[in-house]
Amino acid sequence: MPNPELNAVRLGLIWRRLDGIVDQVAETFLRAAFSVVVRDNYDMAFSLFDSQGRQLTQSKRSIPSFLGTLPRTLDAVLDKFPIDKLSPGDVIISNNAWIGTGHLNDISMVHPIFRGNTLVAFAASTAHTVDIGGAPSPNAKDCYEEGLCIPICKIVVAGEDNPVVMDFLTENLRQPDETLGDVRAQFAAYRDCNSKLMALLDEEGLDDLIPVADEIIARSEQSMRAAIAALPDGTYSDGFDIDGVDVPLRIECQVTIAGEELTVDFAGTSPQVPWPINSVLNYTQAYARYAVKCLVDPDAPNNAGSLAPVHIKAPEGSLLNATPPAPVWGRHLSGHYVPPAIIGAMAPIMSDQVVAESGSPLWNVYFAGRYEDETRGNFVKMFFMNGGHGARSKGDGPGCLSFPSNVSNQPIEAFEHQVPMLVREKSFIPDSGGIGKYRGGNAQRLVFEARSENPITMTIRHERISYPPRGLLGGAAGRAGIDQINGQVIPAKSRSELKSGDVVVFETPGGGGLYPPGERDDAMINQDLESGLTTSGASREAYGND
Repeated sequence: MPNPELNAVRLGLIWRRLDGIVDQVAETFLRAAFSVVVRDNYDMAFSLFDSQGRQLTQSKRSIPSFLGTLPRTLDAVLDKFPIDKLSPGDVIISNNAWIGTGHLNDISMVHPIFRGNTLVAFAASTAHTVDIGGAPSPNAKDCYEEGLCIPICKIVVAGEDNPVVMDFLTENLRQPDETLGDVRAQFAAYRDCNSKLMALLDEEGLDDLIPVADEIIARSEQSMRAAIAALPDGTYSDGFDIDGVDVPLRIECQVTIAGEELTVDFAGTSPQVPWPINSVLNYTQAYARYAVKCLVDPDAPNNAGSLAPVHIKAPEGSLLNATPPAPVWGRHLSGHYVPPAIIGAMAPIMSDQVVAESGSPLWNVYFAGRYEDETRGNFVKMFFMNGGHGARSKGDGPGCLSFPSNVSNQPIEAFEHQVPMLVREKSFIPDSGGIGKYRGGNAQRLVFEARSENPITMTIRHERISYPPRGLLGGAAGRAGIDQINGQVIPAKSRSELKSGDVVVFETPGGGGLYPPGERDDAMINQDLESGLTTSGASREAYGND
């Protein structure tokens, strides 16, 4: 029964305040962060849970996979530290791939929030760190090569730093100041969350969040169940090949709708491989639920209720449910295929709500070395490169954006300040988006030149080289990606040593098109030509226009 003290107006006001608090607290984290990958790329997440461990709300800039994995992280934390073992001021940390985001580079933390001696909520966050020790590489054969695994432990005990944990992090990281700076930025966000949440509870006369959480979560579940029930019952399938490393691999997906329940099963997907492209089940489930939420019920709040009717399965030991000690450093190279598989399966029954495939799995490049100025020491930096977004049901896909990840660009000037590389070009690639009634987003071309007398180690992990992003429902595929050094094509998953003057070219994949090209509006065709996103020859071939 609805809580009589929480009428619709009061509930709405409290919900908006909670939502705003989490966004404000996330900004505290971002403003205090040391690393570009958090501060500019927003490769992070912040979420609030009630005292029962139910996810309630999250910051809008968060990475979808992090939001989806934090509930599992909190469950694992509470298994080791039950509520009676927690104290005000505690912060628990871990980066274990199988209870976190799927690889060691993402550090997750949980902070219990007390009102006096009573637990009222949990604040949880995740942040990507470029360096986590070890020697992660495209050739890693197990997760032990990939860096330091932090067990579930208290990094802060009753408000005081745990020196043992701080010491083992410092001793295992190449740039401990940056990583620990981001960790402490999260501590600042937790303090901010504490004060803002206490003010809300006091002003609203609430003892804890349970009455509000009960209402919001129940309403979200009702909304998702109603949206699923409106779809026709049945099983819908999709499957496709992906690049892999030494041989192509296969993703298979079946979506079953039965009344108010929806189940996604990845049976038939390739077995896990001895390369660091495996996804753990937690990561697979996160992106599967994200895809279902975007498709089926995008407007209701995202929380424990909206996830309740959605069930995700993948065979144990498969590419999408790898078992330890499988290498998982590049788990996005398989996990980012989960949403397009679900969307492809559901396209026949949701043709007016789907998006074509994007130039993702997300591309990135790692540069590591030592500054010529010895006082600056070592550097390990990452640069993200989005491909084109898939065409959408109401319009073209944006260029240089991708789905399902939503990391942002960093300023070129900031990158060049941190890495002895010159960015010589960053431009759209004409004709790279798949044609259709709605065109896929254009890919981008980036050209880097090494500018250091010291060698620079470059590591890449890229997909969509052999199998470009597919179009949907009559749309054409986007353009495949390519990687080059000094004009020579290099493997898309490789490590290279650059010397001064070497030039690296990355051409990311373009997004797929949606619906038949013959349905494209003439005005949109002309606009493409005027903008230079499409050349006249390609336009004539695609659309037959003069």
